[in-house]
Amino acid sequence: MTVIDGVIEKVRRHDPDQTEFHQAVKEVMHSLEPTVERHPEFVKAKIYERIVEPDRVIMFRVPWVDDQGEVQVNRGFRVQFNNAIGPYKGGLRFHPSVDLGILKFLGFEQIFKNSLTTLPMGGAKGGSDFDPKGKSDTEVMRFCQAFMRELFRHIGADIDVPAGDIGVGAREIGYLYGYYKKIVNEHTGVLTGKGLEYGGSLVRPEATGYGAVYFAAEMLATRGEDFKDKVVAVSGAGNVAQYAVAKANELGAKVITLCDSTASIIDEAGICDEKWDFLCELKNVRRGRIKEYADKYGVLCVEGKNIWDVIREQGIKVDIAVPSATQNEIDGKNAAALVKNGCFCISEGANMPSPPEAIEVYQESNVLYGPGKAANAGGVATSGLEMTQNSIKMPWTREEVDNRLKLIMKEIHKACLDAAEEYGRKGDYMTGANIAGFMKVATAMLAYGVV
Repeated sequence: MTVIDGVIEKVRRHDPDQTEFHQAVKEVMHSLEPTVERHPEFVKAKIYERIVEPDRVIMFRVPWVDDQGEVQVNRGFRVQFNNAIGPYKGGLRFHPSVDLGILKFLGFEQIFKNSLTTLPMGGAKGGSDFDPKGKSDTEVMRFCQAFMRELFRHIGADIDVPAGDIGVGAREIGYLYGYYKKIVNEHTGVLTGKGLEYGGSLVRPEATGYGAVYFAAEMLATRGEDFKDKVVAVSGAGNVAQYAVAKANELGAKVITLCDSTASIIDEAGICDEKWDFLCELKNVRRGRIKEYADKYGVLCVEGKNIWDVIREQGIKVDIAVPSATQNEIDGKNAAALVKNGCFCISEGANMPSPPEAIEVYQESNVLYGPGKAANAGGVATSGLEMTQNSIKMPWTREEVDNRLKLIMKEIHKACLDAAEEYGRKGDYMTGANIAGFMKVATAMLAYGVV
């Protein structure tokens, strides 16, 4: 059994029910095979075995009171995975699907994503099985305060800096940070994604969606292509999807799809101008369903199916796909249908939206494939820029932050290609991203000794 196979088998044996974590470990570890022979020092120091084990896992009870006066109880988590190159950094997810396996997968991916940004940030992830959908603002506030009553003791500006994720937007970050500030009696940059009025950064809401499009633009340029006049499919309807749509529109593309947990829509005329404004108001202010967009503009709406199923079943042609909803959203059949119908570029705005069978389709078809840890790193990169602004107590302009984000995405793209070529997998963005992210962290871990 090889070193890598041994690590994968040990993970499966220790945590047999954590399937998403197994998937993430297997994908990364197989990509790292070329590093084993070249770096025997990593093998001797058991870096491969150590990097798949979190530094610590924190799990806690979150009791809170709903608007009917009933006591509710949820679970809270924080997985502090690796801080070899900087403070733990990663989002908080509030969603009924949240469990330890999902957060370990997300935290593990975050190690390499944060390393790729070139900023000094370690990997972490946290959250709760609390569902903010259908809750009043007061209920969300009570939950966030109860959650922070335990989390505060485990985080800090130089220890662990959480951010938002699915179910945790500007409202939730405000409640979380307000209560943290009250408990510790200090105003520090311990959460990112904050409002501009209390330490947030311009471009942070847009950063993940913008970054996925910037990364796609870099991939397209390697083949002499760009976004102009391309048909784009985007999944999701939240923050990442909204700003991926906005940036793709700005670069001359036509985005025709969106979806949420209840339905998918296809707007052949393009989701732009006042339609995009309506989408943002619908999702960010009224917190409504995507079907309302279809009702207003008279476009195709398919309830109960994700957009990739709809694209496959309807035989819709798109040039570029930006999956921005959740993990494992594009299965092998849908990946094959995308490629068959002309899609030649996939830039992942979500974390691990493509399972192994979909990735195999992309690679066998020689399409441009930007894995999430590279393509969606713009969000955490801009969170890192927010941390810097908090540290120097000086905000930067929108133009300055956006330019820094573009430069970071360019550097990530180059790092992926350089690492892939150096290790004999020229043009393989997935292998390149995993190796480039790993090398920096592994070298730091080796320098610290056995800790």
